[in-house]
Amino acid sequence: MNAHIVTLPGDGIGPDVTAQAVRVLQVIAGKFGHTFSFEQQLIGGIAIDTTGMALPRESLDACLEADAVLLGAVGGPKWDDPRAKTRPEEGLLAIRKGLGLYANLRPVKPHPALAFASPLREEKIKGVDFIVVRELTGGLYFGTPKERRQHGDHVSAVDTMEYHDYEIRRIMDLAFKLAAPRKKHVTSVDKANVLVSSRLWREIATEMHADYPDIKLDHVLVDTAAMRLVTSPASFDVVVTENTFGDILTDEAAVLVGSMGLLPSASLGKGKMGLYEPIHGSAPDIAGQGIANPLGSILSAAMLLRHSLDLAQEAAVIEQSVNEMLSAGCRSADIARPGETVLTTMQMTDEVIRRI
Repeated sequence: MNAHIVTLPGDGIGPDVTAQAVRVLQVIAGKFGHTFSFEQQLIGGIAIDTTGMALPRESLDACLEADAVLLGAVGGPKWDDPRAKTRPEEGLLAIRKGLGLYANLRPVKPHPALAFASPLREEKIKGVDFIVVRELTGGLYFGTPKERRQHGDHVSAVDTMEYHDYEIRRIMDLAFKLAAPRKKHVTSVDKANVLVSSRLWREIATEMHADYPDIKLDHVLVDTAAMRLVTSPASFDVVVTENTFGDILTDEAAVLVGSMGLLPSASLGKGKMGLYEPIHGSAPDIAGQGIANPLGSILSAAMLLRHSLDLAQEAAVIEQSVNEMLSAGCRSADIARPGETVLTTMQMTDEVIRRI
């Protein structure tokens, strides 16, 4: 296969971990006889500093022409002024909208060898294996109006949480299809006791369930879902929810595995083209030091192979290599016990590559 991949390293540790994911993809290409070409573009804070825009048009155009996009991270204290006209996170929203990526997939499956790293007791995380499907282009982050208003001596701010029926239908359809080869259980998370948008969400989810009679459907309020993530996380299989709830719940779920540095994600739309990124932030305090955990980015590269390039075997090889190196005791600083040998970002990647 010939594939063209755009990389958006971004800010903080984004460049550190993205470079390692590219190394792994290059090794996979060599082992399996593929040709992957890579093109680097700007996004986030570094893009603002360079062009004044969080997502330059050149970057978006390059992504639109690519087979897949590999993203690092965006943001940092340098660009945190709430009065700033442009913020790095605007680049993320713009690229999701520009590429038509309406679904974010985040698998959560703690590794047995890292049970000690989870804040939950080992028996709580035993058997945990679920995926969160987050709607990505609707809700509060994109609804309008979104503005500040002056009322005499006072100021108010307005965000709009809006959902169209088609936005809900397409994300629910994906959730049901993902559940079919798994445990056939979908948990739809909303706030239907308060929000009108959530009542529409629940109504459509219930209606669509009739087309998937072999799938179990539960409706859970978002506060209850947040509680269950720490009291009974193994009860979930496929969790589907709207944009803001999904943003919060997936970061909570990430803690189950012991480190945000371990988890990948995929943002998908109608076609095969997708955007892949680790779920951790930019962690500017450790940027450039060579100590960031690259596994979230490497596993995101595996998701890229599976979902955008239809290379399931190659994706499984990466995932198995990560499992083997963790089982062998390879540890970065964020998942190491006191006294254990700590590997650098590059050494962690070396251990993955050695097992491919």
